[in-house]
Amino acid sequence: MKKRFSHLRKQMIFLLILALSGISSVNLTAQNTAEDGNQEAARKPMDPREAVSAEYHALWNDDINREIDERIEKYRKADVSFTLEDAAFREVKIAQRTHEFQFGAQIFNFNQLGSDELNAKYLSLYGEDKFFNAATLPFYWSGIEPEEGKTRFEAEYCDSAEYWNQVKEPTKEPHWRRPCPEPIIKFCQENGISMHGHPIIYCRIFPKWLQEWDPARKDELEKKYADHTRRIVERYQGQLDSWDVVNESVEPTPGKKRYPLTPDDYTFKTWEIAQNGFPKDVLLSINDSWRAVYPPFIRELIDRGAKIDVVGLQMHIFGSKPILDIAAGKDCVTNGTSWKPRDVEAYLRELDKLERPIHLSEITIPAPGTDPRSEAIQAQVTRDMYRLWFSWPSIYRITWWNVVDGCGYAGEPTKSGFFTRDMKPKPVYWALKQLIDHEWKTNLTLKADENGTISFRGFRGKYVLSWTDSNGKERAQEVVVH
Repeated sequence: MKKRFSHLRKQMIFLLILALSGISSVNLTAQNTAEDGNQEAARKPMDPREAVSAEYHALWNDDINREIDERIEKYRKADVSFTLEDAAFREVKIAQRTHEFQFGAQIFNFNQLGSDELNAKYLSLYGEDKFFNAATLPFYWSGIEPEEGKTRFEAEYCDSAEYWNQVKEPTKEPHWRRPCPEPIIKFCQENGISMHGHPIIYCRIFPKWLQEWDPARKDELEKKYADHTRRIVERYQGQLDSWDVVNESVEPTPGKKRYPLTPDDYTFKTWEIAQNGFPKDVLLSINDSWRAVYPPFIRELIDRGAKIDVVGLQMHIFGSKPILDIAAGKDCVTNGTSWKPRDVEAYLRELDKLERPIHLSEITIPAPGTDPRSEAIQAQVTRDMYRLWFSWPSIYRITWWNVVDGCGYAGEPTKSGFFTRDMKPKPVYWALKQLIDHEWKTNLTLKADENGTISFRGFRGKYVLSWTDSNGKERAQEVVVH
């Protein structure tokens, strides 16, 4: 009972802080209006906690929230001391600017949203000190080599914003969500964004010319795979921090081919080319979804000598019924994935046996509709899941999949973005922004001791320490908390 009252007390304090700061629950509606500049009267948002059932809250109970809080405090913060010049007995402002943890999203709609204004809003989300400090870039074979022997790395007119601003039905364009990579690499380099390449080989999305390949021509097919892999490796070397070498290659039924047009043992053969070609500090990741066969599949590859540096884990909710079932607290396994917090923890423990960091590589949590309750459900489930994932020590990166509604791959939910199609932020954006920019950032004012030393415990990342010295001069120093 004491635990329950303790958690309720924390919730009440949190709500009081929000009220005093003019923020409405986790929707941050006042901040929404101020930052977005949108003065239109909005529908009254619903409190996300009221959008889900008592059964849902029973799953996310006081005990699990307490454990999450304890893990966040233990694994995402560090104790540090800094001695500053001429700061003895002076007040020092401690302002966190960036996160060490990687909050990411794919950036597949680069310049494709139909207007300069929408494109600018989209790209303003990405940067070292922005909402997303990490980005997944598209390297699908179908986009890189749409015609056999003709690669598409550098931008052409059809990749320009001017081109896309004139397109009436963008989803019908063959390179929709498949922008050429090099302008995106330049943008990411200029903005300090950690880049992840996705994927070198993915046997579900092939160029049309390869889809017509005769499977009997096995040796030639294997050479095509190898040539494509070498082309990517040789061109990009150490430009990107990490890569999905092979995407979704696990056979759900062992011994039964998942995709017919694949060479024998292609996952391992592709890995050999990648690990021998990329610099050693480039992280090589395998990527698939929640399956019982996934951990042993990875273990076998590692035992054979595959340099698997990172385990990628997808968690997608496709469809309205699954998210409504989750909000109702029902048993729900969608795309092979359970979304009950204890089940998620159990699967993460299973992956942790591989002793590799985990990238939550593709996340889809949709709103089941456009009404306030639907959007509130999306916000609440996202907030709870991000808290759990952020607390897990082996997870170092979370990548949201579709940032904008209506911009997903065929069959993916249309309401799974943080923003509407016209780039208006949804409650899920404000819920996550509250975590990333407020709850998970350290901002303090402390008095230095007689030596000019300050000590504090803060979230890992870059900080600016500022103070006024004994001569009245404003001073500042950038520091890093690891």
